[in-house]
Amino acid sequence: MKSGYKIDWTTHALSELKETFDYLETNWTEKELNKLGLEIEKTLELISINPELFPKTRKKKNVRRALVTKHNTLYYRTNKRIIEIISFFSNRKNPDKLEI
Repeated sequence: MKSGYKIDWTTHALSELKETFDYLETNWTEKELNKLGLEIEKTLELISINPELFPKTRKKKNVRRALVTKHNTLYYRTNKRIIEIISFFSNRKNPDKLEI
């Protein structure tokens, strides 16, 4: 990644990411999985360069939400020069299950 802020993933966000990829491996092609991986990397690069690019959430003002694809959203917060990814949420899930 170029420049900027360091990206750290919480254990919770990593488990959500793994859960999403485990599900998609059985339902998508490898080409589609690679495309999702590239979209995640592109989003993380944008966040690293400009953490304030994406809007703040309504629930928690210090948390921002970045739409990776229409089906997946990254939730993150900034602390000094570190971006903490707190959730990789599948938008197909019930929004009440979002933990941020």
